[in-house]
Amino acid sequence: MDVARIAKDTPKSQKTRARILDQAMRLIAEVGYHAASNPAIADAAGLTRGAMLYHFPTREALVEAAVAHIQAERSTLFRAAADSIPAGADVTEHAIDSYWDLLHSVPFQAFAELEAAGRADPAIQALLAPAQAEFDRAQAGDHTTFKILQAGAGPRFQASRDLARFMLEGLARSTLTYDKDGRKERLLAVIKRATHMLNRKGDIQDLWPE
Repeated sequence: MDVARIAKDTPKSQKTRARILDQAMRLIAEVGYHAASNPAIADAAGLTRGAMLYHFPTREALVEAAVAHIQAERSTLFRAAADSIPAGADVTEHAIDSYWDLLHSVPFQAFAELEAAGRADPAIQALLAPAQAEFDRAQAGDHTTFKILQAGAGPRFQASRDLARFMLEGLARSTLTYDKDGRKERLLAVIKRATHMLNRKGDIQDLWPE
């Protein structure tokens, strides 16, 4: 029997681990993966270094648990967005507005920071790969969890989802140095119109709304 594992599975220990992972997610989102060091996370969680090491003895153990925690939080937020479509709302526009908001939430920002770190760190990329694949597959096929980007079956509708998703993700990570709000508002309008056109919904024939 693994006594150490059982000790870490007590309600108090689980609560402490959850607090550590919440703070890890927040710090990664706010200051980036490398600045969110184990000592910084321990301090944010109100723990001593020794207490932190009890729960996560290595950086690798913490990052692995943080990836799973962040992915679970992303999925929870996505489910909530999928279930919040107002009666009579345009589903496509609601999906785009919802995903745009999600991209600015702590779990999605933390995941983006990990993806950026993973480009230069194969170990991080290996930890992220299953979550990335799960998210990529689910947004096309799971009507209950990822239905906010669901448009239909076939290559055209897949292109519609990919266009909206990747343009939004790129825009969320971009650095605009002037007229930030106006440019983003215009780009979001064009993304919506392009998605409608690919879905062949309505009589939109021109990407530019004016």
